[in-house]
Amino acid sequence: MTSILVLGGARSGKSAFAQKAAETAVLAGSPVLIATGQAFDDEMAERIARHQADRGESWRTVEAPLALAEAIAALPADAVAVVDCLTLWLSNLMLDERDIAAAATALVEAVAACPARLWLVSNEVGLGLVPETPLGRRFRDEAGRLHQRLAQAVDEVYFVAAGLPLKLKPQG
Repeated sequence: MTSILVLGGARSGKSAFAQKAAETAVLAGSPVLIATGQAFDDEMAERIARHQADRGESWRTVEAPLALAEAIAALPADAVAVVDCLTLWLSNLMLDERDIAAAATALVEAVAACPARLWLVSNEVGLGLVPETPLGRRFRDEAGRLHQRLAQAVDEVYFVAAGLPLKLKPQG
């Protein structure tokens, strides 16, 4: 098992980095994308279609807008998978008024037990201005807590900016 957390800002290259690494790691079969996005509007539908086209037909997609821990737990040992992305999953949980602490615990446990090679992609939202609204501040705080917990649970952590990955864990 190898699990990798890939953090970065919007359009930083984090998804491309994770996808390329996963494609390189595949020995047989197809890489798996565990998608958390939902097409609530035309813009999001276009984004999803663009991501699908960028990945190509070699990828198998599993939709998991809420049941992410379960999707990860179902991966076989020989799978190579990318979860894209955790902040969309967090948004989905908040919109559905789910227990975020319980869902985060289930996710961390699923990642720790996952026998597959797994990349987890997420937006680092804590580097900018303090959000103006209470909901925005709650989202930023929940994302930060989730990232900290996952960073402790995974084998490697990368931060991607301008398409360049910086390895944060393990050092050396």
